[in-house]
Amino acid sequence: MIAFIVAIILGNVVSLLVFLGSKRFRTPQGYLKASLALADLAVGVLVVPYSAYREIATLFQEKDCNEALSTAVWGFHPCHVIGPVFAGCTFVSITTIFLLCIERSITVLKPLHKNLFVTKKRTIALIAFSWLLCCFLAVVPLLFSQNILLHYSPCSRMCNYVFSTGESARTSTGWNVILLFPTFDFSLLGGTFVINLITFAAIRQFSKARKQLAQPKVQSISNRPSFSDIKAAKTIAILTVSFSACFGPIAVFVVGSVLGYQWCEFSFYAFWILTSNSCWNVIIYSAMDRKFRRRTRELFFGKVLKRKRRCPGSNAGTAGHCGALLKEILHHECA
Repeated sequence: MIAFIVAIILGNVVSLLVFLGSKRFRTPQGYLKASLALADLAVGVLVVPYSAYREIATLFQEKDCNEALSTAVWGFHPCHVIGPVFAGCTFVSITTIFLLCIERSITVLKPLHKNLFVTKKRTIALIAFSWLLCCFLAVVPLLFSQNILLHYSPCSRMCNYVFSTGESARTSTGWNVILLFPTFDFSLLGGTFVINLITFAAIRQFSKARKQLAQPKVQSISNRPSFSDIKAAKTIAILTVSFSACFGPIAVFVVGSVLGYQWCEFSFYAFWILTSNSCWNVIIYSAMDRKFRRRTRELFFGKVLKRKRRCPGSNAGTAGHCGALLKEILHHECA
């Protein structure tokens, strides 16, 4: 858990510094990636540290301290905040990936009109709306059902939503509220995959058209996606696949819990696989985006491009040597 805390905080702080600290990255796509990094950072700052605290406190106690630690102080328990934060950040991640796919699809399909449809103001407004919507969805089970509570689960080692009556979720009135989570998540993920398929189908058509053209450089390519746009679309597709792979187990666990199954060991793997997704985004950016790698190196080691100033001198020396050889050849010919 401590390794997760370090990796999540370090990776997402670097992402925020790159996307918000440079004018080159202050684009609609950069703002969306910064929103994604902020959601992951909240997981590393609030959610995982509390789980680590609970586990360390349990290890250093001679007796099981779950009952003592689960007691609310003045009617307040940390899980009342941490549980909705984790759920809300998960929703924000899915929503942001969905918006990233839409932004890339517009860029690929309508590159001449992307600056009209995708603007910074609209992107920031959508980000703010998505955060408000996701935070509201995270507390819906607590607002609309009296049978749902938050507590720290010794199985998953996290704050989870549970049914207070102890009845089977199948007969409880809150089952439909809990099912709102996977329904919302799978709806956005399904839409994300459809948009990615449309985007890559268009990219494939553009690639075939370029191969078939006899003189591709003569044709106007302003109405076609650039290489950087295609690379960004591939990056977002990898983000989508990575998040879907990490989210799948938790969706299965939620549906199983609603049906009344008790999967203690599986819940641990499901929740922490989803948590590990907060570390992957910065790795994907570093592997796919050359500009991101270069900016990250500049943050840690400073600008190393100054070393290339020696090149003009070496080029000048090579030019002088070639000039001397040319003079010698001309001298022999004249002779």
